[in-house]
Amino acid sequence: MHEYIQVATTVATEEDAGAIAGLLVEKRLAACVQVLGPMTSHYRWQGKIETAGEYLCLAKSRVALYPEIEAAIKAIHPYEVAEIIATPIIAGSNEYLAWLTAEVKEPC
Repeated sequence: MHEYIQVATTVATEEDAGAIAGLLVEKRLAACVQVLGPMTSHYRWQGKIETAGEYLCLAKSRVALYPEIEAAIKAIHPYEVAEIIATPIIAGSNEYLAWLTAEVKEPC
C-alpha cells in the first residue's frame, strides 16, 4: 500500500469547496487542498441524467488519515451522497513528500 493519497470531492459552490479545504488544512488532515472550477459534471441521479456546475477539491494527505478525512468531509458536505474518493500517489519528489508529511498530523 502507498503511504500518500489524493482525496477528491465535489460540491456545488466555491464557498462549500473553501469550507472543506479550510477544514482539512486546519485540522492537519491535508497538507494542501486545491480547488478547481467551476466545471460541469454529467451524471445519473435517481434515474435521470443530470448536468450541474461543480467545484473539485483535491486534498493531499496520508493513507492512514483517510477515515478522518472522510468523516470531516461528510460532516459538512451538503450533498446527500458525496463523492469522496482516494487515489494513491505512487511517486513524488522527495522534497514535496517530506513537506506533505510535516504538514499533516501523525496518524493514530
